[in-house]
Amino acid sequence: MRSILKATVLAVAMGASAPAFAAGGGGSGTSMDAPSAKPADPNYAAAKKMIEAKNYAGAMPLLQQVVASDPKNADAYNLMGYATRKSGNPNGALQYYNTALGLDPKHIGAHEYIGEAYLQLDRLPEAEQHLARLDQLCTFGCTEYRELKAAVANYKAGKKPTN
Repeated sequence: MRSILKATVLAVAMGASAPAFAAGGGGSGTSMDAPSAKPADPNYAAAKKMIEAKNYAGAMPLLQQVVASDPKNADAYNLMGYATRKSGNPNGALQYYNTALGLDPKHIGAHEYIGEAYLQLDRLPEAEQHLARLDQLCTFGCTEYRELKAAVANYKAGKKPTN
């Protein structure tokens, strides 16, 4: 009976964390697809490819079109924040990350990225709040948690993050 209970708990926990992985868009900028019933927005897909190629400025107009047609697209807002931060404006990225988190408070990618932006802005307490939130969301740990944890540790060791 005990092994059945453990297996059930594990299955539930893995199932609960699976949507978070799919919806996030974590540290690498490559796992940003969310499965959905509606067809993928071609502007979103093109913007994602541009971001992967580090063409952040080129991605922004496409992402703006995505949120104009789908204002509740937390993934697009997260990518807008990422592109803005990687373009050298971590303060400007905060609005997009906060919008993404307002739409999806469990968006693990946005939690990681906003934490990284806060570190760039020398706002360690806010970064640690998002690290703590990721610790709650990632039951068995996740890449986003590990990357933000490493960034916080590096920050504390005197290695200030760059874009």
